[in-house]
Amino acid sequence: MSTPYPPASPVASAERYRPELRAEIRVSDELLLGNGTVHLIKNTRSGQSFKVGGKEHFLISRMDGSRSLEEIGAEYARRYGRRLSDANWQQLLRMLGTRGLLVGAPATAPQQASAPESSERPANADAPKPGRRLLRGTLPLVADADATADRLHRAFGFLLSRWWMVPLLTLALVMEATLVVRAGELALATRETFTNPVLLTATGALLWLSTALHELAHGVVAKHYGGRVAEIGLRWRLPTVIMYCTVDNYLYLRTRWARVATALAGAAMNLLFLLPFFVLWLLAPLDNATHDALAGLLFLGSVQAFAMLLPLPPLDGYKIAAQVLGATELAASSGAYLRLALRRDALAAGYPRRARIAYTAYGLLCLLVLGALVAGAVSLSHFLWTTS
Repeated sequence: MSTPYPPASPVASAERYRPELRAEIRVSDELLLGNGTVHLIKNTRSGQSFKVGGKEHFLISRMDGSRSLEEIGAEYARRYGRRLSDANWQQLLRMLGTRGLLVGAPATAPQQASAPESSERPANADAPKPGRRLLRGTLPLVADADATADRLHRAFGFLLSRWWMVPLLTLALVMEATLVVRAGELALATRETFTNPVLLTATGALLWLSTALHELAHGVVAKHYGGRVAEIGLRWRLPTVIMYCTVDNYLYLRTRWARVATALAGAAMNLLFLLPFFVLWLLAPLDNATHDALAGLLFLGSVQAFAMLLPLPPLDGYKIAAQVLGATELAASSGAYLRLALRRDALAAGYPRRARIAYTAYGLLCLLVLGALVAGAVSLSHFLWTTS
């Protein structure tokens, strides 16, 4: 068992003191940041988060109540070839203690905070709420978002099994392949839909519903992998009003796949939402206006889904790219490295090989995606302009 957090000099009793992180503390995997690596640590009770380096993480990850300071120090010495001084221990334990991370240390009060490189907005009952103004603001819709997400997971979580997911995603891919083949027809039908206010309003309402389901899907998949949903609500930046679902510990889910799947869930939900409308558009005997409206919904809904997968902040695709490359603040770090590399600055050579590969790959990916977007927009505009 761990011993209580010492108020004075834990080093003096290094053989007895067994530090232990609180149960609510989360520690991320090793992540690239600039020319080094960090681990993110979060106190889920207070919402506070911060970064530590590899050596600090080596020590903190061993504070599980089973090892004494002396044992942790001996492991550190074997790994790094030197022992920590009493001053080093005091500094580390004081930092962890004042942040309320150790068992026995005073718990820090909840406050509004966010981890780097995430869309997290921790929402605690005692946390100050952001002000609501006419033009922008947020409004939580449920008192207990985590319980709501848990109920949704109990009701629909069976769909996340491979026996359901593989067939559903296969159908979605077949749908998208068909839509690509008939892209010209869909683009013209979408243009016609924009000339019919009633059908355009109905299409917009369905797209808004798809966006709401997109957000809830993030929460349900996060719950499937042990995540916690902090808030479900409305966010407005007039004239836009959308739903949001805040996953409180997204960066701290158990595996990288869990984090990628959580980020992918929204776009997958957008595509699955379109499947019944695709069947109607493809097979049902409909009048021309309704057929065009369904085509417009399929076209705009597909664009909406794939737009969320663009590897640009703050979109879901950016979070996926960051997880695949194992990085935090990926865009900023990539930009800094690529500027150095293009200037042939000697500092670029100081980046570790893994960082050089990751940042170059991300930069090239962004260039390819932006090029494809420009080419697609030009082609679509030319097609619509030249087709009566």
